[in-house]
Amino acid sequence: MANESTTTSLNDLLPSIVAEALFVAQERSIMRGLVRNFTLPLGSGKTVTVPVYPKQTAATVSEGTDLTNTEVATSGAVLTVGEVGIMTTVTDMARNASASNVIADVGRLFGEAIAAKMDKDLTALFAGFSAGDGDYTGQITAAAIFKAVAKLRGAGVDPAGCVAVLHPEIAYDLKAALTTQGNVAFTAGAYGATANEAMQMGFVGMLAGIPVYETSNIDYVTNAGDFPGAVFHRDALGLAMMQDIKIETQRDASLRADELVATAVYGVGELYDGYGRYLKYDSSI
Repeated sequence: MANESTTTSLNDLLPSIVAEALFVAQERSIMRGLVRNFTLPLGSGKTVTVPVYPKQTAATVSEGTDLTNTEVATSGAVLTVGEVGIMTTVTDMARNASASNVIADVGRLFGEAIAAKMDKDLTALFAGFSAGDGDYTGQITAAAIFKAVAKLRGAGVDPAGCVAVLHPEIAYDLKAALTTQGNVAFTAGAYGATANEAMQMGFVGMLAGIPVYETSNIDYVTNAGDFPGAVFHRDALGLAMMQDIKIETQRDASLRADELVATAVYGVGELYDGYGRYLKYDSSI
């Protein structure tokens, strides 16, 4: 019986190679740039009230006739800020024994987590619009986007500030409808270049004159696959920021460790209901 020296017996001599850290993919946040933003200075309280002026209508008057006084009254949308945060404690042993910069890695993770939370708080407002299409029982179609845009434009909403935001699993059905399930490219027809772009590049781009965004930062409602989306103008929703994402460390000498804390102070809310329409659909996948 041979007594070979192997990697098992000489394991203490073998170096441990640690590759560059792999971060589980995190969707890049998009909603902050698609809604109206407000900044609350320190010492200004926890709420911001956004005055909303109603649309006014002018009328024809006859010569020599006095005009009737028109009362202009505002309504107010109130955004209340609150704290969100996440923390961990990294021991000296863990940090010193690690091949990577643990503090920097965890800081990145925490910053992305708060950005995702901000997105989800905003997309959760989609289902609160009072008008829209779908009841989570069918799949979305291009017609639903066109209808939502038409309804908003019919109400006088500027299309230049409008976007559509969908969960990727809902957007799949939109792309499938545009590309005949991905089987045949369009050379002409109702959607033309948009359909071909959806087939070739995997994204919708512009539809009905507005950009269509996808984000996984939308939680399903009740049943898996039921994701609320929306077509809305940027003034439909608001984000009030008192403190942007902040990452701090604090030494705990007796524990021989550092606390790493990430926080933000913000609030979200609906500013003007008539500027948004919900899209409540069920994914087929």
